[in-house]
Amino acid sequence: MRFLLFLCLLLLPLTAGAQELTFFAAASLTDALKDISAIWAQQGHAAPRLSFGSSSTLARQIEQGAPVNLFASADQKWMDYLVQKDLIVVDTRKELLGNDLVLIVPADKPAHIDIASGLDLAKLLGPGGRIATGDPAHVPVGIYAEQALMKLGLWDSISPRLARTEDVRAALLLVERGEAPAGIVYATDAAVSKGVMIAGVFPANSHDPVVYPFAVTKAGDTPESRALLAFLAGPDARAVFVRRGFKVE
Repeated sequence: MRFLLFLCLLLLPLTAGAQELTFFAAASLTDALKDISAIWAQQGHAAPRLSFGSSSTLARQIEQGAPVNLFASADQKWMDYLVQKDLIVVDTRKELLGNDLVLIVPADKPAHIDIASGLDLAKLLGPGGRIATGDPAHVPVGIYAEQALMKLGLWDSISPRLARTEDVRAALLLVERGEAPAGIVYATDAAVSKGVMIAGVFPANSHDPVVYPFAVTKAGDTPESRALLAFLAGPDARAVFVRRGFKVE
């Protein structure tokens, strides 16, 4: 009996460790998912290992075999990419959130801009300034930014002056530091920074809707993975997302 008790105690850490999940998520979800992870842990679960970055970078890491249970993308493209690679459990895919695309400037150089066709962004940037956003070649915020600038007839004049970053938080940082006089990020990223202000919001019809699909990966499909995904769609998580400024689907 004592041996059996000892064996159970010995295996307990291994059992607990087996329940720990790895969650890859778009950089713009950083603050909200840290908050939600803490609530999840308070309810008796192992806190997930969170890894944030550009959706494109994370998707490619999953493709290369990174051991991941859940993935949250800042656009449909990179979730679709993993679906096409047969790496996602399709029936777990949920579009939980939305966001706004905004123009930001340093907080100590406030500006209020009506974003529309004919906007003189070059004047805002000055003679040598660049506008910071994710690399439109693969980073979702940059892809949305390119769509918006093209729709407004600004792409040809502004594209040579882009400061192309690896993810949305890197673009935010450039504006915070005053290294770029303006940036294009999500509203929720601007909200977490005291160093920037929103100068204007891009019209919703100027770009694809900013949507965040979440899903369980095939390699990491466990009951606990599905439970966390369900929790993310539940009232406790929704309250956090709303507080952080996301649009809840």
